[in-house]
Amino acid sequence: MPNTKLSRKYRPITFINVSIEDIFWEPRQRANREHTIPIEYQQCRDTGRIDAFRLNWKTGMKPVPHIFWDSDVAKWIEAASYSLATHPDPQLNTLLDEVIALIASAQQPDGYLNTHFTVVEPEKRWTNLRDQHELYCAGHMIEAGVAHFQATGKRNLLDVVCHYVDHIASIFGTQPGQKRGYPGHEEIELALVKLYHATDERCYLDLSQYFIDERGKQPYYYDLESVTRGEDPKAYWAKTYSYMQAQIPVRQQSEVVGHAVRAMYLYSAMADLANETGDNDLLDACRALWRDVCLRKMYITGGIGPSRLNEGFTNPYDLPNETAYAETCAAVGLVFWNHRMLQFDCDGRYADIMERALYNGVISGVSLSGELFFYENPLASLGHYHREPWFDCACCPPNIARLLASLGQYVYSQNDDEAVVHLYIQGQGKFRLGEQPVVLRQETQYPWDGEVNIHLDMEQPTSFGLKLRLPGWCKNANLSVNGTYIPIEKRIERGYVCIHQVWNPGDMVQFIMDIPVERVYAHPEVNQDFGLVAIQRGPIVYCLEQVDHDIPVSQIILPVDSPLSFEFTKDLLGGMGRITGEALVTKTDDWKDTLYRPGKPGSHVCQITAIPYFAWDNRSPGPMRIWLPER
Repeated sequence: MPNTKLSRKYRPITFINVSIEDIFWEPRQRANREHTIPIEYQQCRDTGRIDAFRLNWKTGMKPVPHIFWDSDVAKWIEAASYSLATHPDPQLNTLLDEVIALIASAQQPDGYLNTHFTVVEPEKRWTNLRDQHELYCAGHMIEAGVAHFQATGKRNLLDVVCHYVDHIASIFGTQPGQKRGYPGHEEIELALVKLYHATDERCYLDLSQYFIDERGKQPYYYDLESVTRGEDPKAYWAKTYSYMQAQIPVRQQSEVVGHAVRAMYLYSAMADLANETGDNDLLDACRALWRDVCLRKMYITGGIGPSRLNEGFTNPYDLPNETAYAETCAAVGLVFWNHRMLQFDCDGRYADIMERALYNGVISGVSLSGELFFYENPLASLGHYHREPWFDCACCPPNIARLLASLGQYVYSQNDDEAVVHLYIQGQGKFRLGEQPVVLRQETQYPWDGEVNIHLDMEQPTSFGLKLRLPGWCKNANLSVNGTYIPIEKRIERGYVCIHQVWNPGDMVQFIMDIPVERVYAHPEVNQDFGLVAIQRGPIVYCLEQVDHDIPVSQIILPVDSPLSFEFTKDLLGGMGRITGEALVTKTDDWKDTLYRPGKPGSHVCQITAIPYFAWDNRSPGPMRIWLPER
């Protein structure tokens, strides 16, 4: 293994040391805590996911424990643990202990832990890594065990997952008698890195690296296990192992292919391992893959994976709107990956993508009430697609819950002599720079307003660098320290404004970003958006929703010279920014009994109202679109 010198120059401030008290994210975290997490527990209970750990299923009983049920419960535990860490709740604490005790009771003497393959198909344990989800479920259970341990200090689930991983390590590897397999659905690779950090057991990091290094080698393990099962490998439905990013070894990959969620989890693990092992080849592969997805295969909302067929990627610039798959889990995974990449050298490109996904493609996946969910996130709708209370494949609701509950860890980073602000969210972060505790307190109405005031509290004067992200969408910003204007042009490094000085208790930094309403255009090769325009303000992408218009939004045209105005409206969906202006609507009243005709259709002036994309489908159902014809 390469040297273990850390490659990342920065480390995130844990969410436990970050408070969120703003008008944008605090209500969403509260809804997540008070509605989403309880609802998800009840759904896991009502659908049999939790009771499956009782191992009392018998042939003919309904429901049948599914191959991925365990992961849904694990992600709920993770979300609940994060919530418990920042908002102590004795009842939730007790409930977690009860569920964990039930999970522990289902663990087999050899450490194996999977409800489906313990009671439904015990003879098929570890026989189909390509299609089944044993290692995927194990990964989420590992993350749950680490999260619960970090939140409570209890080892009741951590010890369970350690026993399970010890079993997995005995099954897979390069030693005689071991299987040379690796997961079809990636996830365990990043989870093992977390377990390594929680326990300081190097063998868990080694197992993660084994899974990464083995992936894509020939002869393909999936072919071998298919033959062992008596199946023809050529009969595999996907026809290619690019579906799970196993077509070639990971260090040789430069094009993002296959299932989007699997890809994001794999790339997150690759970034983690590049950091832990100093593996520049892994990091270079991550950078090449990032350029492919973020510059050629990502929606304006930060959604990824346009195709329902493979729940993932197709060709470059293939970004259909109405049929966009853009799974919520994929946007969540994009946040995970970019956050990891951001820590290497504090490059604002990664923070820009992280912010785009967070404010658009991630939170669109849950209603403002926290009670309904999108699995897919289309960028246009005819009015027939709506959020639902739950899904048979329920990966998305608990995934977004665990992200929202741990949102604080994405706001700040630091190294030994620098404090970094990635996201502008009112609240505070606790740092330790040298031997000095430092608190940064943000006051802001972001993203509705671009003014950010940062107050610095410490015990005595301290010298360190403060780095403030200058978002890629921001063309003009002003900076002052204690009322003294500071030019920023020569202070920008990789998208961050850098101030190195001796700071005194009570110092205040004011950073004001212009946030104009902007028209955004897609690359000309995005055929679905050619001749169309989208509206964006700051990090927020806007859409037209039918409930705000008495004319069909599908017939609205935005004139090139039409002014657009922004206003914050307290009575719109609990407080929301909206954009208004004049547009044109195509006349249809003179098309009776006519499908085609020569001559351009007429139009007349209409008023439009655009709301943030993440907030659509929270009122009366109806059509929606982001991209508009422009003339």
